[in-house]
Amino acid sequence: MSKTALLFLHALSPLHAGTGQGIGAIDLPIAREKATGIPYLPGSSLKGALRDRAASWERHTLFAVFGPDTDSASDHAGALQVGDAKLLLLPVRSLYGVFALVTSPYLLERFRREAEMVGLKVPEVPEVPSAEHLLLAPGARVLGDGNTVYLEDLDLKAQPGAEAWENWLAERLEAPVRGRLAVVHDDLMGYLLETATEVVARIRLDDGTKTVAQGALWYEENLPAESVLYSLLRAEASRRKEKSLSAEEVFNQVKGLLKGAVQLGGKATVGRGLCALKVVGGET
Repeated sequence: MSKTALLFLHALSPLHAGTGQGIGAIDLPIAREKATGIPYLPGSSLKGALRDRAASWERHTLFAVFGPDTDSASDHAGALQVGDAKLLLLPVRSLYGVFALVTSPYLLERFRREAEMVGLKVPEVPEVPSAEHLLLAPGARVLGDGNTVYLEDLDLKAQPGAEAWENWLAERLEAPVRGRLAVVHDDLMGYLLETATEVVARIRLDDGTKTVAQGALWYEENLPAESVLYSLLRAEASRRKEKSLSAEEVFNQVKGLLKGAVQLGGKATVGRGLCALKVVGGET
């Protein structure tokens, strides 16, 4: 018997889940899925942050839930499984309403698959007619005069069709979804995933001259603040002989960690990666 749930991550500051080094114009790009190019946060990064939060737990409980230390890793596996955090909503600048939270049918479809794994019922995934259109809910803040929405340098024709998803997400998330959800064509989503992330220049100053040190200019990529991701959590019974815990008990232990904000990814000392967490679901 196991317990599963979805964990939503709402980026309160830019999020840098990096790959270490890039080969293009961006020196420190964010991690992306190989086949799709969609940004994600590795589950190992999320699980490590949760384990760090649990550092004050009794030793056997900590090891039962998260697994033993590296030198004893062969003893048994941890009872908690943490999936990669996948992107669901990407904030994109808008002429009206400041920004839109953009998703696409493919992003919604794969979210639907994991939501159903934890017993959640979600709306039907809508179809977007073409890359020149997008779907909104009534009263959208990003809609100006007429039926045109301006995202970055794009002019898109608005149609109804996002109301069910906007209501579903707004009821469960603290992110500002109401009035900002926009469902775009998958082709356009691929373009935005490449062009609407945040790229910032970083420098290191020479202590003596207070000018940029030789070779100390680099570019970092981040997921923008207000991005929304989700991860699949699964709790099983403990495998540690010294600590017997049911899947329910493991899940309840972990739920205590999933409150408030947590730092994820890199560049913590310059304010990157502050995320709010929220658990949804929890079916057996």
